[in-house]
Amino acid sequence: MTEELTQRALKMALQQRESKPGLIVHSDRGVKYRAQGYQDLLMANGCRSSMSRQANCWDNAAMESFFSRLKLELVYAGHFKSVNQAKAEVFEYVEVFYNRVRRHSTLGYIIPAEYERKCA
Repeated sequence: MTEELTQRALKMALQQRESKPGLIVHSDRGVKYRAQGYQDLLMANGCRSSMSRQANCWDNAAMESFFSRLKLELVYAGHFKSVNQAKAEVFEYVEVFYNRVRRHSTLGYIIPAEYERKCA
């Protein structure tokens, strides 16, 4: 993962979600998230940076849980023939299944897309 990749991902997320100033963007303390370019991009879009405490995975429990599910439900269960196939299947898992079909206990057993609509 590079700073360029994290910046591209942030730009894509900000465009797709039509974010408003004051958005809190949480990450771990990785060098790519502390990089000046990434921090400048956050500030230019009116975002506030939030980072986990050093060496404390519990601060990022939601993402740790997500990656655990992704690995169990997709990665370990499949065999990808190419990088493009892997990218396509991860995209489908996240955008189609995880956010629009899979119910989450921490959200009161509703799907993330519905939870986001209720909070908007």
